[in-house]
Order: sequence, then structure tokens, then C-alpha cells
Amino acid sequence: MSRKSKKFLSYYRPYLGLFFADMFFALLAAAISLVYPMIVRYITNNVLVSGEIAVETPIIIRLLFMMLGLALLEYISTYFISYKGHIMGAKMEYDMRNDIFGHFQKLSFNYFDNQKTGQLMSRITNDLFDITELCHHGPEDIVISIIKVVGAFVILIQINLPLTLLVFAFLPVMFAFAYYMRGKMSRAFRKNRERIAEINAQVEDNLSGIRVVKSFANEPVEIKKFQQGNARFVESKRNSYWNMAAFHSGLTLFTALINISMIAGGSLFIANKIITVSDLLTFLLYINTLIDPVKKLISFTEQFQNGMTGFDRFYAIMEIQPDIIDKKGAIELKQVRGQIEFKKVAFKYNDTVTDVFHDINLKVDAGDYMALVGSSGVGKTTLCSLIPRFYEVSEGSITIDGLDIRNITLRSLRMNIGIVQQDVYLFAGTVMDNIQYGCLEATEEEVIEAAKNANAHDFIMELPDGYHTYIGQRGIKLSGGQKQRLSIARVFLKNPPILIFDEATSALDNESEKVVQDSLEKLAKNRTTFVIAHRLSTIKNAKKILVLTEEGIKETGTHEELLSKNGIYAGLYRMTFERKN
Repeated sequence: MSRKSKKFLSYYRPYLGLFFADMFFALLAAAISLVYPMIVRYITNNVLVSGEIAVETPIIIRLLFMMLGLALLEYISTYFISYKGHIMGAKMEYDMRNDIFGHFQKLSFNYFDNQKTGQLMSRITNDLFDITELCHHGPEDIVISIIKVVGAFVILIQINLPLTLLVFAFLPVMFAFAYYMRGKMSRAFRKNRERIAEINAQVEDNLSGIRVVKSFANEPVEIKKFQQGNARFVESKRNSYWNMAAFHSGLTLFTALINISMIAGGSLFIANKIITVSDLLTFLLYINTLIDPVKKLISFTEQFQNGMTGFDRFYAIMEIQPDIIDKKGAIELKQVRGQIEFKKVAFKYNDTVTDVFHDINLKVDAGDYMALVGSSGVGKTTLCSLIPRFYEVSEGSITIDGLDIRNITLRSLRMNIGIVQQDVYLFAGTVMDNIQYGCLEATEEEVIEAAKNANAHDFIMELPDGYHTYIGQRGIKLSGGQKQRLSIARVFLKNPPILIFDEATSALDNESEKVVQDSLEKLAKNRTTFVIAHRLSTIKNAKKILVLTEEGIKETGTHEELLSKNGIYAGLYRMTFERKN
């Protein structure tokens, strides 16, 4: 058995009791459907032949109550299959969704850098729904179909062998036809999955950037792009529906041929006194019974294609191994002083050949305020992202207090590092929720204290509901400076010994920049701090400034020392000064 098959079957393990109960009631419902034609045959062959009402009535009444009892059992069985069976499927969907979401949390930035959010969302929603429909309906449809087909064959062969063989001769051809169509449908459904994922990605991209779309008045362009993607989806649907239509109509044709051959053959047998009219009636009733498992076969084939296509995509995600994980025996990082050292560090992205930078050697003492400057694209943000192991070094090592960060658990490493970014991400919720994200166990008083430290308390109290104001998706109801101060308050609450400021004020106006800069300097006090600076005026007081180029760290020193060297930093500073004037 393949690993993929084992993974699929593993989701049944917690619900085996419910699964076997579902199979029992499916079997019972199938068996009951086989009994009704036999009762009709018994009545026509044994009861109605006497012609005496006094004799026939009590037997018919007893058979009536028997059929009512069977109907009640069938009701209970189908109710259990429809309700409890679907509950089992929903629970399996819940488990799969938890697994894939949890797996997403383990994957590094390298993976998400090359993915579209809408397509990943499709893996969690559309794909899983079809998988669970297969998990629930697939086994019971197979059980019901087998019981009905085998049961009908055993019963009919005892009534008349030649007519039974004539009827069942069509079944192998039907199964061969279904098997052939299954391959074609599989490819069509897989294409549907890819196209709907593309649509999800396009919608997510458009709605996330709706303000940019409107500001450039590009709504017609976006509509046209969406219509093109939507048209490709319709085209893939057309192909899958063509195959489905061929499948359905083919099976309908086979069913009609079975009825025609049975009526023709049965009529000849009656004329030659080989079978009775009641036997032909029984055959007709069982043919109707056989149509139901054929429909279930159709249903199962469609569900199998949808479900397994979805599971292939689900399994492909689950098989991706995180490239940054805890090393065996990794230790917790405790009582951090904050001394950081880079030793001959080089880095390149997985899909590139050349290094972003190489041979970086840097020692930062505990509590130092370190600034990184350089032209865009030289790797300032990437360099700082190596410290919390958002990316893994290609060569060399990084240590904190003498410990290689690869020997430290990821959680404890990142719990000791606070990051304030230029592009602030706030979750849909209240001000309180977003600040408290820095420490989920924090009290309301601690949240307010953190907001005061970040110079955010005053503007928060002016909001309609204060700390309980809903701020919208990504904090859309707040200004850039307000969002930045909330992100700083979040880090204040986290209270880490190591800080990374990634161009945290570059997108702000002068007034907001001064307020945010004051908050950052207050936060940085007595903490090891890395500042990625866009505006050089914000880092004049840094203890050490590093000038980063494609070839590594080219200059190091204070603001005054670097200006006196009249090198790269001095050139960048003059450009900034001239731009302001």
C-alpha cells in the first residue's frame, strides 16, 4: 500500500465505530431492497392462486405488516446513513483542515514567497469538501452496490439461469465503459481544480488591492482579466461536462438495452413455458433494483474523481517538508542578554544561483543599537530575517549569547525577538485584540500600559469604542502612523530582549514619523536593536552604522565617523539632504 493510500485511510481511524455502523446500515438498507420483489413473487405465486378471499386476506395482512416493518427499518437505515455518515465526513474534513492549516504554519517564508494566497485557500476549502464527500459516500455506495448486484444475481439465478445470464452479460461491458471514462474524467476534474484555484487567487489579489485598483480607475481592466480567467474555467468545465454527459448517457443506454433484452427474452421464455409471468415480473422489479446501484456507481465515480483529485493536491502540500525545523535536541533560549554574532554568513534564495550576500562577519554586543543602510535590494531585510530564522543561512553561522541559533528551538528563539515592519499587518478585530497578540495572557491593564509606552493611548481613547473599537481588515480604519504605533505597542507587550525595526517609519509623514520614532527609541532602550533605515536622519544616534552592499559590509562606524570617511554612507547622506532641499 502506498504512503498516499495509508495517509488517506488514516483519517478513518478515529471514527472506526461510526464507520462500521454506517456500513452496517448501508448493508441493511441494500438487503431490504432485495426482499420486496421476493414478497411480490411469493404473493403472485403462492397466495393469489387459491382464489379464496378468506384464505388470502390474513396472509396478505401479515405480509403487509412485514413490509411496513421493513419500511421502518429502511427509514432508520437511510436516516443514519444520511445524518451520522455525513457527520463522520464532516469530522474527517475537520481533521484534514486542521492538519493542512497546521502544516502551513510550519512552512518557511521560502515556500510562501512562491505561492498565491487564493490557491492555498482553495486547498483548505473546495478540495477538502470533495474529499470528505468521497470519504463518506464512497464506501457505503460500494457496499450497497455490491450487495444489490450480488444479491440480485444469486436470487435471479435460482429463478431462471438463462434469463439471468442474458441480463448480467451487459454488466462487464458497463464496468469496462465506466473504467475507460474514469481516466478521462480524472484529467478533466484536475483541470477544473487548477482553474478554480486560479480564480480564487485572482479574486484575493483584486480585493486585497481594491484601493489601488480604484485609485488608477482600472476597474474595467480588472473585470476583463477576471472574465478571461472565468472563461478558461468555463472551458475546462465544458470538457468535464462533455465527459460526464458521455458517461451518463452511455449508462442510460446500457440500462435500456438490459430492459429490452429482458422483455424480449422473457416473452420468448413465457411463450415456451420456460418461466411464468410472475417470474418475469420479479425480473422486472429486480432490474429496477439494479438501476439504483448503477446510479451509485455513477455517483461514486464522480466523487472518486473529485475527491482523489482534491486529495492529490492536499497530499502534495502535506508532503512538503519544512526546510526550517527544530534540530533534534534543540534547547530553549532563556535569560537572553542579546549578544549576536554573524560568522562568515552567506545567503541565497532556493530558486537563485547567486548569493544575496556572502562573508558577513559582525559582532553586536548586548544592548547595542545597530543600524543597517544601503541601496535597495542589497539584502538588509534578508540579513535581519536570518536572526529569527525566517530564512536559513546558506553558509556560516549566527549565534545569540554564544549559542548557534540552529541549536535553539524556533519558538523560544522567536519569542525573544520583536519585529516592527514598514508594512504593518493588523488582524480584523479590535484594538485590544491586536495589541494583545503580542502576549495573549496579558491583562487589559498591561495592554493599556504598552499602548502608553508606544504613544498610542491618546488616539485609541479618541476612537468610538476606545480599546474595543473594531479597526477593519488590516486596520483599514486607521492612519499609517496609528497602525505603526499599535504594532509597536504589540512588541512592547511582548517585551523581547532583541528588536528588529525594518524601515518602520519610511512610509510616514514627518509629524507621524517623529511620534513613532520617539516610541521606537523608548522601546529600544536596553535592548539589542537592529534598525533598517530608509531615512538616514532617523539613525544619527545609532552606536554603530553598517553600510551593506552586494559584496557585504563595506563601512562601519558612527554617523560622524562615516561622514568623515567621505565614502558610500556620506554619498547616501548627501543624496538624502539634497533631495530634501
